[in-house]
Amino acid sequence: MKLTPRQVAEHATFQNFANCYVREISPGRVTQHRGGAEDPVDCIEWVLAAQQLVLRAELVSHSRCGPHRFGQTWVRRATDAGWRHSEPFAALQLLLHEAYRQLHDERSDAMRGCELELLGRALQSYQQTLRYIEAHGAATEDDSFIAAEQSLVFGHSLHPTPKSRQGMTSWQEPSYAPELHGRFQLVYFAADASVVSHKSAAAETAPEIVAALAGAGEIETRPGEMLLPMHPLQAEALLLDDGVRDLVAAGKLRLAGAAGPAFTATSSVRTVYNEDLPWMLKFSLPVRITNSLRVNSRKELEAGVAVAKLLGRTGIGSGDSRFKVIADPAYITLDLPGRCESGFEVILRENPFVACGGRGKITIAALTAEPLPGQQSRLERIIRALCLRDGTHPELVCKHWFQRYLDCALDPLVSLYDDFGLALEAHQQNSLLDVSQGYPSASYYRDNQGFYLSKRYRARFSLHVPEAAEIASLYYDDRDIQDRFAYYLVVNQIFSVIARMGHDGLIDEEVLLRLLRDRLEVLSRTTSAVGREFVRGVLDRPTVAFKANLMTRLFDVDELQTSNERSLYARQPNPLFAAIAGLYHGDGSALAS
Repeated sequence: MKLTPRQVAEHATFQNFANCYVREISPGRVTQHRGGAEDPVDCIEWVLAAQQLVLRAELVSHSRCGPHRFGQTWVRRATDAGWRHSEPFAALQLLLHEAYRQLHDERSDAMRGCELELLGRALQSYQQTLRYIEAHGAATEDDSFIAAEQSLVFGHSLHPTPKSRQGMTSWQEPSYAPELHGRFQLVYFAADASVVSHKSAAAETAPEIVAALAGAGEIETRPGEMLLPMHPLQAEALLLDDGVRDLVAAGKLRLAGAAGPAFTATSSVRTVYNEDLPWMLKFSLPVRITNSLRVNSRKELEAGVAVAKLLGRTGIGSGDSRFKVIADPAYITLDLPGRCESGFEVILRENPFVACGGRGKITIAALTAEPLPGQQSRLERIIRALCLRDGTHPELVCKHWFQRYLDCALDPLVSLYDDFGLALEAHQQNSLLDVSQGYPSASYYRDNQGFYLSKRYRARFSLHVPEAAEIASLYYDDRDIQDRFAYYLVVNQIFSVIARMGHDGLIDEEVLLRLLRDRLEVLSRTTSAVGREFVRGVLDRPTVAFKANLMTRLFDVDELQTSNERSLYARQPNPLFAAIAGLYHGDGSALAS
């Protein structure tokens, strides 16, 4: 029976939440369920002690290192034997309620408020997912950069509310939501140069870049004025700000209006792209996306320029055609008295994906995303096409593809950390792969929020970029770096590729885990400093760090504003360690991910 869009969206919303619950609250117990004359099916059961209930979810496809795929759900009273069918969202509510009961014996009004807030976010995420499914047609062969960016109907598979957005109305979404492919002009302000800050490590200054983006003659500036581009949503919010109004009243700022070519949103919503222009722009937005209000901080602006200088002056990455950093080498913003950020902060990002240059450059998140029912994932389509082209068995193609992928996405990043003490927040949305020829040939990294510089290398960085020493937020202890690097690069990114191939029935996860372990063993012999420490940690520790997205949501934490970044992470069993330690049970129960 064909599922309706409503059923698909509701099931996806439960599946996301349940996978977070398995990883962060309780892995449950793997059982078998026999319904009538049908063959028994594997299930996960959770005892919901606070509610005196037992919840059961059909385990359609198990993964040792990524999210599971669930099917039907049933519930029964703890004292009864009879199961009754449960709708997916009702099952989600039971898990949500139990999570709060397990974490807090006493029900405070504040925690009840957090519970209702999270329930509202889950419902909103479902509603958004439904809208995107209804707008999403059949799978296309469009392999352009922006098509992949805008294809993420379900969002992050290990986030409890991946499509929750607060601050963007239903009538604004067709223009600004990436999933709906809208296009829009930027809004420009003209500001007195005395209240504008800008910096650039590029060949052009930030004001020159902005003026070119606005288009010759479209906006007439007065002597001493500079243009500031703005996302239309942010522009609307800024015009209500008292500090901005004071500058307007003082004649130091004016709204110049919409101008220039049309842009469209990438997967992050706030970074915008035009296929004919050499720059992307990243804005603050008055929108809370998943956990956080999206704000460009002043330290991120400075970090982008400093790291761009570091890359240029040291030649980091320039000698390896397999790996490229997409730099954020310039910024421009407005200064408001008494504030670190005014809301006008704009990051100018290089755009290597101009026109045909974007063909086959696909974010890992899009490659590994759950497909709509009856469709194949992007990664499966690539693997199947290679099988047809080369007349080769899928398992052999997967092995070769995965090895080529590690050549691009693992080896250069470990070497970068080992040689320069620079680790990257290379999660699946920040990492792109060139698969224009089918097999991976290069990877790309983007986002200046995700640079981790080792404190051991601080003096060396200062020799190349003196101002980098002053940006304290860039530097971390290596133990913290290695935990986060292991999460972003291995758990979030590489494990997602392994899980996707496993769920698609292309190859057994165990085969890919062995290949990954073998590659890490090689890297442990070819690295010598912090890189080797990192690799041995991934191989030899029984647990590995992961980002606790559900816990973050349970306490309604804005992860970009918290002062305790460590609280955002937890630990899970490490399948790479378990592969040699004999901890893995055949039914998957010891390593429910």
